[in-house]
Amino acid sequence: MIHPAAIVEPGAKVDPSATIGPWSYVGAEVVIGPETIIEPHVVIRGPTRIGARNHIYQFSSVGEATPDLKYQNEPTQLHIGDDNVIRENVTIHRGTVQDQGLTSIGNGNLLMAYVHIGHDSVVGNHTILVNNAALAGHVIVGDWTILSGYTLVHQFCKLGEHSFSGMGTAIGKDVPAYVTVAGSPAEAKTINSEGLRRRGFDAHTIAELRRAYKIVYRQGLTLDVAIQRLEKMVVDTPQVGPLVESLRLSERGIVR
Repeated sequence: MIHPAAIVEPGAKVDPSATIGPWSYVGAEVVIGPETIIEPHVVIRGPTRIGARNHIYQFSSVGEATPDLKYQNEPTQLHIGDDNVIRENVTIHRGTVQDQGLTSIGNGNLLMAYVHIGHDSVVGNHTILVNNAALAGHVIVGDWTILSGYTLVHQFCKLGEHSFSGMGTAIGKDVPAYVTVAGSPAEAKTINSEGLRRRGFDAHTIAELRRAYKIVYRQGLTLDVAIQRLEKMVVDTPQVGPLVESLRLSERGIVR
């Protein structure tokens, strides 16, 4: 399953069911799991661990050292979970010792062409990053987040689960769970109701999340007071909990 024209360095651990196409390079500190497909012309350096049933397309660079000027060739890592699709020309950099030394990507994600995942970023599960979306270092992306094409995310920003960005959005602050943002700089627009419907949220829950959004964004409250009101909603609508949590964890302030 490894093409004769591929280069796999001694020390790399490749599952026998994995496929590596011609002219791809796999470094010595790379682990590739079952049924993962590496197309031609892919470069994978390590320490990098790639799980099962991933599909990495041509000309992607996975596990390369970060260009962060503080990086001094420390043995930092990249972990990629299972069932991810990484399309053409994606770049994913390993972590730095200034953070956890780890860049991580969860399961079931779609990274479209030319996406960039910067050092020490954490991408959850079932996200979609559309063409040319880019994460600077230390970005956290929650489960089910969708970043439309050409979205740019500043370092240290947190994007809550089920959040959504419009095309060409420039995100410089944290995006709470469920919130849709757009513009440059990003502005909060509404709840990601269409995405929630597609994922099985019922009409009542979506209506309650809209009400929660208005508490944060439409009533002129301080964030602390808004959180207090949202906490009361969690008793009857547990789905409000992730919104409360994302507001509590914000360190950069939230997109307004």
